[in-house]
Amino acid sequence: MTPPSSLLDTQKAADWLGLSTSTLNKLRLTGRGPAFLKLGRRVVYRVEDLASWTEVHRHKSTSEYGVQPG
Repeated sequence: MTPPSSLLDTQKAADWLGLSTSTLNKLRLTGRGPAFLKLGRRVVYRVEDLASWTEVHRHKSTSEYGVQPG
């Protein structure tokens, strides 16, 4: 089980990623953002899911931008 200290709300997850909360919300809506958990009305993110999502979106060249994983 994930300890609560490794769960971040949307604001903290956005800060961790260097994104605005609006951008993170839009990514969640379209299914292109990191995995999240819904705890009642609350949306939270596991730090390890944020880290995994950033790894998938790493690029070595600007020519790689055309092919982005979901």
